[in-house]
Amino acid sequence: MSIGPRLELRQAQSLVMTPQLRQAIKLLQFSNMEVAAFVEEELERNPLLERDERADALPERAALDQRDPLPEPRDAAEAVGGDLLTTTGASPLDADPHDQYENGPGDGVAYDNADPGRLSDRSPGANGGLSGGPEDDGTALLAEQPRSLREHLAEQLRLNIADPAERLIGAHLIALLDAAGRVPTSDEDIASALGIAPEAVAAMRARMGRFDPPGLFAQDLRGCLEAQLRELDRFDPAMAALLDNLELLARRDLKRLQAVCEVDAEDLAEMIAEIRALDPKPGAGFDDAPMQAVVPDVLMFATPKGEWVLELNPDTMPRLLVSGGFYARAVVGAGRDTRQYLAEQLASANWLVKSLHQRAQTILKVASELMRQQDGFLRHGVGHLRPLILRDIADAVEMHESTVSRVTTNKYIATPRGLFELKYFFTTAIAATAGGESHSAEAVRHRIRAMVAAETPQEILSDDAIVAALRREGVDIARRTVAKYREALRIPSSVQRKREKSMPA
Repeated sequence: MSIGPRLELRQAQSLVMTPQLRQAIKLLQFSNMEVAAFVEEELERNPLLERDERADALPERAALDQRDPLPEPRDAAEAVGGDLLTTTGASPLDADPHDQYENGPGDGVAYDNADPGRLSDRSPGANGGLSGGPEDDGTALLAEQPRSLREHLAEQLRLNIADPAERLIGAHLIALLDAAGRVPTSDEDIASALGIAPEAVAAMRARMGRFDPPGLFAQDLRGCLEAQLRELDRFDPAMAALLDNLELLARRDLKRLQAVCEVDAEDLAEMIAEIRALDPKPGAGFDDAPMQAVVPDVLMFATPKGEWVLELNPDTMPRLLVSGGFYARAVVGAGRDTRQYLAEQLASANWLVKSLHQRAQTILKVASELMRQQDGFLRHGVGHLRPLILRDIADAVEMHESTVSRVTTNKYIATPRGLFELKYFFTTAIAATAGGESHSAEAVRHRIRAMVAAETPQEILSDDAIVAALRREGVDIARRTVAKYREALRIPSSVQRKREKSMPA
Protein backbone atom coordinates (compact mmCIF):
# COMPACT_ATOMS: atom_id res chain seq x y z
CA MET A 1 0.00 0.00 0.00
CA SER A 2 1.65 3.19 -1.20
CA ILE A 3 1.49 6.50 0.58
CA GLY A 4 1.27 9.56 -1.64
CA PRO A 5 -0.99 12.26 -3.06
CA ARG A 6 -3.89 11.17 -5.25
CA LEU A 7 -7.09 12.63 -6.73
CA GLU A 8 -10.54 11.41 -5.69
CA LEU A 9 -13.97 12.39 -7.04
CA ARG A 10 -16.83 12.45 -4.53
CA GLN A 11 -20.48 13.46 -4.82
CA ALA A 12 -22.47 14.76 -1.84
CA GLN A 13 -25.58 16.81 -1.14
CA SER A 14 -25.53 19.91 1.03
CA LEU A 15 -27.83 22.84 1.74
CA VAL A 16 -26.54 26.12 0.34
CA MET A 17 -27.80 29.26 2.07
CA THR A 18 -28.43 31.45 -0.94
CA PRO A 19 -29.28 35.14 -0.48
CA GLN A 20 -32.87 34.38 -1.50
CA LEU A 21 -33.18 31.63 1.12
CA ARG A 22 -31.76 33.92 3.79
CA GLN A 23 -34.33 36.56 2.81
CA ALA A 24 -37.17 34.04 3.07
CA ILE A 25 -36.01 32.92 6.53
CA LYS A 26 -35.65 36.53 7.64
CA LEU A 27 -39.15 37.39 6.46
CA LEU A 28 -40.56 34.38 8.30
CA GLN A 29 -39.28 35.50 11.68
CA PHE A 30 -40.12 39.19 11.18
CA SER A 31 -43.13 40.69 12.95
CA ASN A 32 -45.78 42.34 10.79
CA MET A 33 -44.34 45.80 11.52
CA GLU A 34 -40.85 44.68 10.53
CA VAL A 35 -42.21 43.13 7.33
CA ALA A 36 -44.03 46.36 6.47
CA ALA A 37 -40.81 48.36 6.96
CA PHE A 38 -38.85 45.86 4.86
CA VAL A 39 -41.41 46.05 2.06
CA GLU A 40 -41.29 49.86 2.08
CA GLU A 41 -37.52 49.68 1.61
CA GLU A 42 -37.92 47.25 -1.29
CA LEU A 43 -40.53 49.48 -2.93
CA GLU A 44 -38.05 52.36 -2.89
CA ARG A 45 -35.14 50.23 -4.09
CA ASN A 46 -36.74 48.05 -6.78
CA PRO A 47 -38.36 49.91 -9.73
CA LEU A 48 -40.26 46.76 -10.79
CA LEU A 49 -42.20 46.51 -7.51
CA GLU A 50 -45.37 48.47 -6.94
CA ARG A 51 -48.13 48.49 -4.39
CA ASP A 52 -51.39 46.81 -5.39
CA GLU A 53 -53.83 49.69 -5.21
CA ARG A 54 -56.70 47.32 -5.88
CA ALA A 55 -56.51 46.35 -2.21
CA ASP A 56 -58.14 49.65 -1.27
CA ALA A 57 -61.12 48.94 -3.51
CA LEU A 58 -61.96 45.48 -2.22
CA PRO A 59 -65.70 44.97 -1.61
CA GLU A 60 -66.85 44.85 1.96
CA ARG A 61 -67.48 41.33 3.19
CA ALA A 62 -70.90 40.28 4.30
CA ALA A 63 -71.76 39.63 7.92
CA LEU A 64 -71.37 36.14 9.31
CA ASP A 65 -75.09 35.40 9.23
CA GLN A 66 -75.33 36.57 5.59
CA ARG A 67 -72.49 34.51 4.14
CA ASP A 68 -72.86 31.35 2.17
CA PRO A 69 -72.49 28.08 4.04
CA LEU A 70 -68.94 26.85 4.42
CA PRO A 71 -67.91 24.02 2.08
CA GLU A 72 -67.54 20.51 3.34
CA PRO A 73 -64.36 19.94 5.39
CA ARG A 74 -61.45 18.45 3.52
CA ASP A 75 -58.09 17.08 4.41
CA ALA A 76 -55.98 19.46 6.52
CA ALA A 77 -53.01 19.54 4.17
CA GLU A 78 -55.29 20.18 1.17
CA ALA A 79 -57.23 22.90 3.01
CA VAL A 80 -54.24 25.04 3.96
CA GLY A 81 -52.26 24.36 0.81
CA GLY A 82 -50.17 21.27 0.23
CA ASP A 83 -47.44 23.11 -1.64
CA LEU A 84 -45.88 24.72 1.43
CA LEU A 85 -42.19 24.49 2.13
CA THR A 86 -41.71 21.62 4.55
CA THR A 87 -38.96 19.26 5.54
CA THR A 88 -40.36 16.55 3.31
CA GLY A 89 -42.12 18.42 0.48
CA ALA A 90 -40.84 20.62 -2.29
CA SER A 91 -40.79 24.39 -2.16
CA PRO A 92 -43.32 26.34 -4.27
CA LEU A 93 -40.77 29.06 -4.93
CA ASP A 94 -40.25 27.91 -8.51
CA ALA A 95 -43.93 28.26 -9.40
CA ASP A 96 -45.22 30.99 -11.68
CA PRO A 97 -46.32 33.95 -9.56
CA HIS A 98 -49.07 34.81 -12.03
CA ASP A 99 -50.77 31.54 -11.08
CA GLN A 100 -50.75 32.38 -7.36
CA TYR A 101 -51.86 36.00 -6.98
CA GLU A 102 -55.09 36.37 -8.85
CA ASN A 103 -57.39 36.12 -5.83
CA GLY A 104 -58.12 38.68 -3.15
CA PRO A 105 -56.95 38.62 0.47
CA GLY A 106 -58.70 36.86 3.28
CA ASP A 107 -56.78 33.61 3.33
CA GLY A 108 -58.62 31.60 5.92
CA VAL A 109 -59.14 28.19 7.43
CA ALA A 110 -62.09 26.85 9.40
CA TYR A 111 -62.52 23.67 11.35
CA ASP A 112 -65.51 22.15 13.05
CA ASN A 113 -65.67 22.97 16.77
CA ALA A 114 -67.24 19.60 17.48
CA ASP A 115 -64.60 17.76 15.46
CA PRO A 116 -61.29 19.70 15.69
CA GLY A 117 -59.60 17.17 13.46
CA ARG A 118 -61.61 18.27 10.42
CA LEU A 119 -60.50 21.33 8.53
CA SER A 120 -62.24 23.22 5.75
CA ASP A 121 -61.51 26.13 3.42
CA ARG A 122 -62.64 29.51 4.63
CA SER A 123 -62.17 31.43 1.41
CA PRO A 124 -60.67 30.76 -2.01
CA GLY A 125 -57.03 31.43 -2.78
CA ALA A 126 -54.65 33.71 -0.91
CA ASN A 127 -52.29 36.47 -1.67
CA GLY A 128 -48.94 36.60 0.02
CA GLY A 129 -49.18 40.40 0.09
CA LEU A 130 -51.92 41.57 2.37
CA SER A 131 -53.93 44.72 1.89
CA GLY A 132 -53.09 47.86 3.80
CA GLY A 133 -55.53 50.20 5.47
CA PRO A 134 -56.83 53.48 4.12
CA GLU A 135 -54.23 56.09 3.36
CA ASP A 136 -53.34 58.47 6.14
CA ASP A 137 -54.89 61.89 5.53
CA GLY A 138 -52.19 63.63 7.56
CA THR A 139 -54.45 64.84 10.36
CA ALA A 140 -52.51 62.80 12.93
CA LEU A 141 -49.49 65.01 12.28
CA LEU A 142 -51.47 68.03 13.44
CA ALA A 143 -51.78 66.74 17.00
CA GLU A 144 -49.69 68.61 19.53
CA GLN A 145 -46.65 66.68 20.67
CA PRO A 146 -46.58 66.23 24.48
CA ARG A 147 -43.86 68.10 26.33
CA SER A 148 -41.11 66.19 28.06
CA LEU A 149 -40.70 66.25 31.82
CA ARG A 150 -37.63 68.49 31.60
CA GLU A 151 -39.45 70.99 29.38
CA HIS A 152 -42.37 70.99 31.81
CA LEU A 153 -40.06 71.66 34.76
CA ALA A 154 -37.98 74.25 32.89
CA GLU A 155 -41.11 76.31 32.27
CA GLN A 156 -42.04 76.16 35.96
CA LEU A 157 -38.48 77.16 36.84
CA ARG A 158 -38.71 80.27 34.64
CA LEU A 159 -42.09 81.25 36.08
CA ASN A 160 -41.31 80.68 39.76
CA ILE A 161 -37.61 81.52 40.14
CA ALA A 162 -36.32 84.99 39.30
CA ASP A 163 -32.80 84.90 40.77
CA PRO A 164 -30.28 83.89 38.05
CA ALA A 165 -28.11 82.01 40.57
CA GLU A 166 -31.07 79.99 41.82
CA ARG A 167 -32.13 79.32 38.22
CA LEU A 168 -28.66 77.91 37.56
CA ILE A 169 -29.01 75.53 40.50
CA GLY A 170 -32.51 74.54 39.33
CA ALA A 171 -31.34 73.88 35.78
CA HIS A 172 -28.55 71.66 37.13
CA LEU A 173 -31.04 69.69 39.25
CA ILE A 174 -33.30 69.23 36.23
CA ALA A 175 -30.37 67.89 34.24
CA LEU A 176 -29.60 65.34 36.99
CA LEU A 177 -33.12 63.88 37.10
CA ASP A 178 -33.30 60.12 36.58
CA ALA A 179 -36.14 58.11 35.02
CA ALA A 180 -38.02 57.92 38.34
CA GLY A 181 -37.85 61.69 38.91
CA ARG A 182 -35.18 61.60 41.62
CA VAL A 183 -31.75 63.20 42.01
CA PRO A 184 -29.69 60.65 43.98
CA THR A 185 -26.64 62.93 44.01
CA SER A 186 -26.01 64.45 47.43
CA ASP A 187 -26.27 68.19 48.09
CA GLU A 188 -22.55 68.32 48.91
CA ASP A 189 -21.52 66.83 45.55
CA ILE A 190 -23.81 69.20 43.62
CA ALA A 191 -22.56 72.17 45.64
CA SER A 192 -18.96 71.17 44.99
CA ALA A 193 -19.60 70.96 41.25
CA LEU A 194 -21.27 74.39 41.18
CA GLY A 195 -18.94 76.06 43.69
CA ILE A 196 -21.71 77.08 46.10
CA ALA A 197 -22.83 76.20 49.62
CA PRO A 198 -24.71 72.91 50.18
CA GLU A 199 -27.47 74.83 51.98
CA ALA A 200 -28.36 76.63 48.75
CA VAL A 201 -28.72 73.32 46.93
CA ALA A 202 -30.87 71.87 49.72
CA ALA A 203 -33.13 74.94 49.69
CA MET A 204 -33.62 74.74 45.91
CA ARG A 205 -34.22 70.99 46.09
CA ALA A 206 -36.98 71.49 48.68
CA ARG A 207 -38.47 74.38 46.72
CA MET A 208 -38.52 72.50 43.43
CA GLY A 209 -39.94 69.43 45.15
CA ARG A 210 -43.26 71.30 45.16
CA PHE A 211 -43.25 71.64 41.37
CA ASP A 212 -45.77 69.67 39.35
CA PRO A 213 -45.76 66.71 39.77
CA PRO A 214 -44.85 66.91 43.47
CA GLY A 215 -42.17 64.65 44.91
CA LEU A 216 -39.48 65.26 42.30
CA PHE A 217 -35.77 65.95 42.99
CA ALA A 218 -35.70 63.78 46.14
CA GLN A 219 -32.61 61.71 46.91
CA ASP A 220 -34.51 58.57 47.88
CA LEU A 221 -37.99 57.10 48.26
CA ARG A 222 -38.48 58.55 51.73
CA GLY A 223 -37.82 62.09 50.55
CA CYS A 224 -40.14 61.62 47.57
CA LEU A 225 -43.03 60.47 49.76
CA GLU A 226 -42.35 63.16 52.35
CA ALA A 227 -42.58 65.91 49.74
CA GLN A 228 -45.93 64.61 48.53
CA LEU A 229 -47.27 64.31 52.08
CA ARG A 230 -46.17 67.89 52.87
CA GLU A 231 -47.98 69.06 49.74
CA LEU A 232 -51.13 67.34 51.05
CA ASP A 233 -50.54 68.71 54.59
CA ARG A 234 -50.47 65.16 55.97
CA PHE A 235 -46.91 65.01 57.28
CA ASP A 236 -46.87 64.60 61.06
CA PRO A 237 -44.58 62.80 63.57
CA ALA A 238 -46.44 59.50 63.18
CA MET A 239 -46.14 59.64 59.41
CA ALA A 240 -42.45 60.58 59.73
CA ALA A 241 -41.88 57.49 61.88
CA LEU A 242 -43.65 55.36 59.27
CA LEU A 243 -41.43 56.76 56.52
CA ASP A 244 -38.36 56.03 58.63
CA ASN A 245 -39.39 52.37 58.83
CA LEU A 246 -40.51 51.56 55.30
CA GLU A 247 -38.68 48.21 55.49
CA LEU A 248 -41.15 47.13 58.20
CA LEU A 249 -44.00 48.11 55.90
CA ALA A 250 -42.48 46.04 53.10
CA ARG A 251 -42.40 43.01 55.43
CA ARG A 252 -45.97 43.73 56.60
CA ASP A 253 -44.76 43.82 60.21
CA LEU A 254 -47.74 45.78 61.45
CA LYS A 255 -47.25 45.17 65.18
CA ARG A 256 -43.80 46.75 65.20
CA LEU A 257 -45.07 49.62 63.06
CA GLN A 258 -47.83 50.33 65.57
CA ALA A 259 -45.26 50.46 68.35
CA VAL A 260 -42.86 52.67 66.40
CA CYS A 261 -45.53 55.09 65.19
CA GLU A 262 -47.43 54.99 68.52
CA VAL A 263 -50.80 54.52 66.84
CA ASP A 264 -53.50 51.86 66.94
CA ALA A 265 -54.33 49.41 64.16
CA GLU A 266 -57.07 51.58 62.65
CA ASP A 267 -54.86 54.69 62.43
CA LEU A 268 -52.01 52.64 60.98
CA ALA A 269 -54.31 51.24 58.30
CA GLU A 270 -55.32 54.79 57.31
CA MET A 271 -51.69 55.89 57.19
CA ILE A 272 -50.73 52.93 55.00
CA ALA A 273 -53.65 53.70 52.69
CA GLU A 274 -52.37 57.27 52.32
CA ILE A 275 -48.87 56.01 51.54
CA ARG A 276 -50.23 53.67 48.88
CA ALA A 277 -52.10 56.56 47.24
CA LEU A 278 -48.82 58.39 46.64
CA ASP A 279 -46.63 58.07 43.55
CA PRO A 280 -43.23 56.53 44.41
CA LYS A 281 -41.86 57.43 40.97
CA PRO A 282 -43.44 60.75 39.91
CA GLY A 283 -41.13 61.08 36.92
CA ALA A 284 -41.78 57.61 35.51
CA GLY A 285 -44.08 57.48 32.54
CA PHE A 286 -44.01 61.23 31.93
CA ASP A 287 -41.77 60.94 28.89
CA ASP A 288 -42.98 57.54 27.75
CA ALA A 289 -43.98 57.30 24.12
CA PRO A 290 -47.54 56.16 23.41
CA MET A 291 -47.85 52.41 23.52
CA GLN A 292 -48.08 50.81 20.12
CA ALA A 293 -51.16 48.67 19.71
CA VAL A 294 -50.44 45.05 18.86
CA VAL A 295 -51.92 44.16 15.48
CA PRO A 296 -52.78 40.44 15.24
CA ASP A 297 -51.42 38.46 12.32
CA VAL A 298 -54.28 35.93 12.46
CA LEU A 299 -57.95 36.58 13.19
CA MET A 300 -60.13 33.92 14.78
CA PHE A 301 -63.85 33.86 15.44
CA ALA A 302 -66.73 31.43 15.67
CA THR A 303 -69.48 31.03 13.08
CA PRO A 304 -73.14 30.56 14.00
CA LYS A 305 -72.68 26.87 13.12
CA GLY A 306 -70.10 26.42 15.87
CA GLU A 307 -67.00 26.34 13.68
CA TRP A 308 -63.78 28.13 14.50
CA VAL A 309 -62.65 30.29 11.59
CA LEU A 310 -59.05 31.41 11.13
CA GLU A 311 -57.98 33.91 8.53
CA LEU A 312 -55.01 36.17 7.93
CA ASN A 313 -55.38 39.79 8.96
CA PRO A 314 -55.49 41.77 5.69
CA ASP A 315 -54.08 44.86 7.44
CA THR A 316 -50.77 43.41 8.56
CA MET A 317 -48.82 43.70 5.33
CA PRO A 318 -49.15 45.64 2.06
CA ARG A 319 -49.89 43.83 -1.19
CA LEU A 320 -47.28 43.88 -3.93
CA LEU A 321 -47.31 43.50 -7.69
CA VAL A 322 -44.48 42.87 -10.14
CA SER A 323 -44.60 45.45 -12.94
CA GLY A 324 -44.03 43.17 -15.92
CA GLY A 325 -45.28 45.82 -18.35
CA PHE A 326 -42.69 48.33 -17.18
CA TYR A 327 -39.99 45.68 -17.56
CA ALA A 328 -41.10 44.86 -21.11
CA ARG A 329 -41.01 48.52 -22.13
CA ALA A 330 -37.72 49.32 -20.39
CA VAL A 331 -35.81 46.36 -21.78
CA VAL A 332 -36.51 47.33 -25.41
CA GLY A 333 -33.48 49.10 -26.80
CA ALA A 334 -31.64 49.00 -23.46
CA GLY A 335 -27.94 48.34 -23.21
CA ARG A 336 -26.35 45.19 -21.85
CA ASP A 337 -25.80 46.57 -18.33
CA THR A 338 -29.34 47.94 -18.16
CA ARG A 339 -30.84 44.61 -19.26
CA GLN A 340 -28.78 42.77 -16.68
CA TYR A 341 -29.88 45.20 -13.96
CA LEU A 342 -33.55 44.88 -14.93
CA ALA A 343 -33.29 41.08 -15.00
CA GLU A 344 -31.84 41.05 -11.48
CA GLN A 345 -34.54 43.37 -10.19
CA LEU A 346 -37.26 41.27 -11.84
CA ALA A 347 -35.94 38.10 -10.22
CA SER A 348 -35.71 39.87 -6.85
CA ALA A 349 -39.27 41.19 -7.14
CA ASN A 350 -40.67 37.79 -8.09
CA TRP A 351 -38.85 36.15 -5.21
CA LEU A 352 -40.10 38.71 -2.68
CA VAL A 353 -43.73 38.24 -3.75
CA LYS A 354 -43.37 34.48 -3.54
CA SER A 355 -41.67 34.71 -0.14
CA LEU A 356 -44.49 36.88 1.22
CA HIS A 357 -47.05 34.39 -0.03
CA GLN A 358 -45.17 31.49 1.50
CA ARG A 359 -44.81 33.37 4.81
CA ALA A 360 -48.56 34.05 4.98
CA GLN A 361 -49.45 30.43 4.19
CA THR A 362 -46.99 29.06 6.73
CA ILE A 363 -48.29 31.32 9.51
CA LEU A 364 -51.86 30.27 8.77
CA LYS A 365 -51.00 26.59 8.67
CA VAL A 366 -49.12 26.64 11.98
CA ALA A 367 -51.75 28.80 13.70
CA SER A 368 -54.61 26.56 12.59
CA GLU A 369 -52.86 23.44 13.89
CA LEU A 370 -51.99 25.20 17.13
CA MET A 371 -55.59 26.25 17.72
CA ARG A 372 -56.85 22.80 16.82
CA GLN A 373 -54.69 21.26 19.54
CA GLN A 374 -55.71 23.96 22.04
CA ASP A 375 -59.43 23.63 21.42
CA GLY A 376 -60.04 23.07 25.14
CA PHE A 377 -58.57 26.49 25.89
CA LEU A 378 -60.89 28.13 23.37
CA ARG A 379 -63.95 26.44 24.86
CA HIS A 380 -63.22 26.52 28.60
CA GLY A 381 -60.33 28.89 29.30
CA VAL A 382 -56.77 28.81 30.62
CA GLY A 383 -57.48 25.94 33.00
CA HIS A 384 -57.81 23.60 29.98
CA LEU A 385 -54.59 24.68 28.23
CA ARG A 386 -52.75 21.59 27.00
CA PRO A 387 -49.00 21.10 27.46
CA LEU A 388 -47.41 21.58 24.07
CA ILE A 389 -43.90 21.77 22.60
CA LEU A 390 -42.59 22.83 19.21
CA ARG A 391 -42.08 19.24 18.11
CA ASP A 392 -45.80 18.47 18.48
CA ILE A 393 -46.75 21.17 15.97
CA ALA A 394 -43.74 20.52 13.73
CA ASP A 395 -44.66 16.84 13.37
CA ALA A 396 -48.30 17.66 12.68
CA VAL A 397 -47.58 20.19 9.91
CA GLU A 398 -44.47 18.41 8.62
CA MET A 399 -42.09 21.27 9.24
CA HIS A 400 -38.85 21.65 11.11
CA GLU A 401 -38.99 22.83 14.74
CA SER A 402 -36.88 25.88 13.89
CA THR A 403 -39.46 26.91 11.28
CA VAL A 404 -42.29 26.60 13.80
CA SER A 405 -40.25 28.61 16.29
CA ARG A 406 -39.74 31.42 13.77
CA VAL A 407 -43.42 31.40 12.82
CA THR A 408 -44.66 31.66 16.40
CA THR A 409 -42.22 34.39 17.52
CA ASN A 410 -43.69 37.92 17.51
CA LYS A 411 -46.84 36.65 15.78
CA TYR A 412 -50.20 37.29 17.44
CA ILE A 413 -53.64 35.79 17.09
CA ALA A 414 -56.92 37.42 18.07
CA THR A 415 -59.11 34.73 19.65
CA PRO A 416 -62.54 35.00 21.30
CA ARG A 417 -60.63 34.84 24.62
CA GLY A 418 -58.27 37.70 23.83
CA LEU A 419 -55.10 38.56 21.96
CA PHE A 420 -52.21 36.15 22.48
CA GLU A 421 -48.76 35.60 21.06
CA LEU A 422 -48.54 32.21 19.40
CA LYS A 423 -45.67 31.34 21.77
CA TYR A 424 -48.14 31.58 24.66
CA PHE A 425 -49.69 28.25 23.75
CA PHE A 426 -46.43 26.34 24.19
CA THR A 427 -46.10 25.32 27.83
CA THR A 428 -44.22 22.62 29.68
CA ALA A 429 -45.98 19.54 31.00
CA ILE A 430 -46.54 18.60 34.65
CA ALA A 431 -47.26 14.95 35.32
CA ALA A 432 -50.55 13.69 36.71
CA THR A 433 -50.71 11.82 40.01
CA ALA A 434 -52.60 8.81 38.68
CA GLY A 435 -50.62 8.51 35.47
CA GLY A 436 -53.28 10.28 33.41
CA GLU A 437 -52.91 13.10 30.94
CA SER A 438 -50.30 15.68 31.97
CA HIS A 439 -51.19 19.24 32.89
CA SER A 440 -49.97 22.49 31.38
CA ALA A 441 -47.67 24.63 33.53
CA GLU A 442 -49.65 27.73 32.54
CA ALA A 443 -52.89 26.07 33.65
CA VAL A 444 -51.29 25.17 36.99
CA ARG A 445 -50.11 28.75 37.49
CA HIS A 446 -53.63 29.93 36.72
CA ARG A 447 -55.00 27.52 39.32
CA ILE A 448 -52.50 28.74 41.95
CA ARG A 449 -53.51 32.35 41.29
CA ALA A 450 -57.20 31.45 41.64
CA MET A 451 -56.60 29.56 44.92
CA VAL A 452 -54.73 32.49 46.45
CA ALA A 453 -57.38 34.96 45.29
CA ALA A 454 -60.07 32.89 47.04
CA GLU A 455 -58.26 32.94 50.39
CA THR A 456 -59.85 34.40 53.50
CA PRO A 457 -57.95 36.14 56.33
CA GLN A 458 -58.68 33.11 58.53
CA GLU A 459 -57.52 30.52 55.98
CA ILE A 460 -54.24 31.44 54.28
CA LEU A 461 -52.80 28.65 52.16
CA SER A 462 -49.16 27.77 52.64
CA ASP A 463 -47.11 26.32 49.81
CA ASP A 464 -47.59 22.85 51.32
CA ALA A 465 -51.36 23.37 51.42
CA ILE A 466 -51.34 24.43 47.76
CA VAL A 467 -49.34 21.30 46.87
CA ALA A 468 -51.85 19.11 48.71
CA ALA A 469 -54.81 20.81 47.00
CA LEU A 470 -53.23 20.42 43.55
CA ARG A 471 -52.44 16.76 44.16
CA ARG A 472 -56.06 16.16 45.11
CA GLU A 473 -56.92 17.62 41.69
CA GLY A 474 -54.53 15.21 40.01
CA VAL A 475 -51.44 17.41 39.58
CA ASP A 476 -48.17 15.82 40.69
CA ILE A 477 -46.16 18.90 41.67
CA ALA A 478 -43.36 19.58 44.12
CA ARG A 479 -43.35 22.29 46.77
CA ARG A 480 -40.36 24.08 45.25
CA THR A 481 -42.22 24.24 41.94
CA VAL A 482 -45.21 25.86 43.64
CA ALA A 483 -42.90 28.37 45.32
CA LYS A 484 -41.25 29.14 41.97
CA TYR A 485 -44.62 29.67 40.26
CA ARG A 486 -45.87 31.80 43.15
CA GLU A 487 -42.82 34.05 42.99
CA ALA A 488 -43.15 34.33 39.19
CA LEU A 489 -46.76 35.48 39.73
CA ARG A 490 -45.50 38.02 42.32
CA ILE A 491 -47.61 36.48 45.05
CA PRO A 492 -46.17 37.11 48.55
CA SER A 493 -45.51 34.28 50.97
CA SER A 494 -48.27 32.97 53.20
CA VAL A 495 -46.86 34.90 56.19
CA GLN A 496 -46.91 38.19 54.31
CA ARG A 497 -50.38 37.51 52.89
CA LYS A 498 -51.69 36.77 56.37
CA ARG A 499 -50.29 40.05 57.71
CA GLU A 500 -51.67 41.99 54.76
CA LYS A 501 -55.16 40.48 54.90
CA SER A 502 -55.36 40.96 58.67
CA MET A 503 -55.07 44.72 58.21
CA PRO A 504 -58.33 46.62 58.80
CA ALA A 505 -60.06 47.63 55.61
